[in-house]
Amino acid sequence: MSSTAEQIEELILTPKAIEMAKQKLAEASDNVVGLRLGVRGGGCSGFSYVIDYATKVRERKDLKLDFDGLTVIIDNRSLEYLRGTTLDWEQKLLGYGFKWINPNAKGTCGCGESFTF
Repeated sequence: MSSTAEQIEELILTPKAIEMAKQKLAEASDNVVGLRLGVRGGGCSGFSYVIDYATKVRERKDLKLDFDGLTVIIDNRSLEYLRGTTLDWEQKLLGYGFKWINPNAKGTCGCGESFTF
């Protein structure tokens, strides 16, 4: 499934997140088709975020979005949890990485990698 303007509103990627994701994908193996984002059960708060390399797009199970030339794949079940969420890139003195900003989360753990819904 290809993206439309409405579907892109489901998830926001900052310019820095797009830039860093493109760099990570450039270092990946040849069979990677994009960045896979999602949510799965687990983590200290109940749900955890998924950021991985996508090697395929599953018809009727995945949504394929384009962010300034970055292909992002999201499974349909994760859309409910990621609606309105922003993925950013954060660089701090002691570390760096992707940062989720989810207005739908009722609570998060200290590491920011899991949340309650």
